[in-house]
Amino acid sequence: MISKNQQKYISSLELKKNRKKDNVFVAEGFKIVNELLQAGYHAKMIVACEEWMSQPLTLITHHPILITVTEDELRKTSFLQHPQQVLGVFYMPTDTPLPDTQWLHNNLCLALDGVQDPGNLGTIIRIADWFGIDTIICSQTTADAFAPKTVQATMGSIARVKVVYTDLVEYLKGLDKDIPIYGTLLDGENIYAKQLSPNGIIVMGNEGNGISPAVRELINNRLLIPSYPPDRPSAESLNVAIATAITVAEFRRIAR
Repeated sequence: MISKNQQKYISSLELKKNRKKDNVFVAEGFKIVNELLQAGYHAKMIVACEEWMSQPLTLITHHPILITVTEDELRKTSFLQHPQQVLGVFYMPTDTPLPDTQWLHNNLCLALDGVQDPGNLGTIIRIADWFGIDTIICSQTTADAFAPKTVQATMGSIARVKVVYTDLVEYLKGLDKDIPIYGTLLDGENIYAKQLSPNGIIVMGNEGNGISPAVRELINNRLLIPSYPPDRPSAESLNVAIATAITVAEFRRIAR
């Protein structure tokens, strides 16, 4: 049985300031909770129905508080409309380093400049996981990767993709000049005709305004995802998560 104070504490973690205070976040559902445990994340508290608790709990370390609840109790505690057996309060990863120049000479990563929708951010994390990109650099204006809606949208990929926040402009300025910095812009070159590298940074911008002017100045490889056919009236833009998937898929196709 879960106490009212425990329910109140979990509810408080919907707010970023409360998550930051204890350095924790909430994940829900059999798949996401189990993948976080498998990836070595430490749980502070796990609230679950008997069905989940009855499985071998060999992945659990550091002795979190385990609370068995009814489906009704879980429903009252959950952030989801339809809870899925288990809710976990996990400690956030600490001291995640920014990729350095040497790493970027051999790897591809994403940078997000002001992506504000938690669902978009979660989907982008999931896309990165699918295409083997294990690091995402976020501007301070990008949504919180550990908000409940973001975590759920990742479908477990948050367990494998590192997300680090920084002053994106200053970070990009500090890189070696030969590091490719790609960005999708209306004045860019057709991505399907552009020579793409297997390393560097792909910058994706805000849902409404795109890449900010300050970051745009630092992009040395401008890309365009063309509409088809090019002379036909079409949508003004693509959803940022969809644009990310198209862009990263083309990078991986070329790199094969």
